[in-house]
Amino acid sequence: MSAKRIFSPRRSKNKDKTEQTQRLRQELDINKPLATVYYMKEDLRQLWIWTKKRTATWPLQSWIIMARKSGITMLEKFATNLDEQFEGILAYFDFDCLSTGPLEGTNNKIKTMQRKAYGYRDMEFFKLKMALHETKYALLG
Repeated sequence: MSAKRIFSPRRSKNKDKTEQTQRLRQELDINKPLATVYYMKEDLRQLWIWTKKRTATWPLQSWIIMARKSGITMLEKFATNLDEQFEGILAYFDFDCLSTGPLEGTNNKIKTMQRKAYGYRDMEFFKLKMALHETKYALLG
């Protein structure tokens, strides 16, 4: 048994290429804000490679300026929020890049286990499960 032909008869290659080019340009125009936000996000992530406050200040300031000039409303609002929190963000570098991220992650794991354990009558079992995920953190200061 032969397979039915699903596609219409071939058009000229030039016409297909022209339509594909137009479609690609259209897609790129539609997705331009998304691409801009993606590249801006990646650029902001580079802030954390710096280890000193004075070297991180300029990249953060320039990112805020670029975000405000992007023409993307949500990015502009985010830049305003970052500008308001500017000193707090740079305070990260005052304390040798100390982060509470691992501690927050552990707290989230405990909250998840608590939700799963809802209704358990055995508190000792819950404590045992928490001990399996226990990590030691020390905040120095």
